[in-house]
Amino acid sequence: MTQEELKIKITEILPEATIEEGGDWPSFDLPAEKWLTAAETLRQQASLQMDFLFCLTCIDWKTHLTMVYHLRSTTSQQNIVIKIKLDTAKPEIESVAHIWRTAEFHEREVYEMFGVNFLHHPDLRLLILPDGWEGKNPLRKDFEDPVNMIKL
Repeated sequence: MTQEELKIKITEILPEATIEEGGDWPSFDLPAEKWLTAAETLRQQASLQMDFLFCLTCIDWKTHLTMVYHLRSTTSQQNIVIKIKLDTAKPEIESVAHIWRTAEFHEREVYEMFGVNFLHHPDLRLLILPDGWEGKNPLRKDFEDPVNMIKL
């Protein structure tokens, strides 16, 4: 399947997805409320089989956060990117740890660094930072570190 065919297939299966042009891999924007259903479809759809979540991260744009999911089919070797815009005041999205086990640690990292609440996550707690850093979210652009005087 070519990348163009993949784009067409995904927009047929996920009509709420919009294609984002540019980049090496097909990229799609999705509303947050459609993410869980879309994730299950991408994993289970026989023609796609996106069975490997190899990267999950977040971007702080000051006005909003964007979740970025990189998925791969290990059978077809196709990659796609899914982007989901979140509100900075209350960033939350459904966990996909039950769909792709790799998401469990990725989500914990994004939780502690950006403050995104992953709904129904099996063990949402700090992963890297020591106790006492809950809610500080050091990768957010509004984070201020009085010790090192970091301000973005």
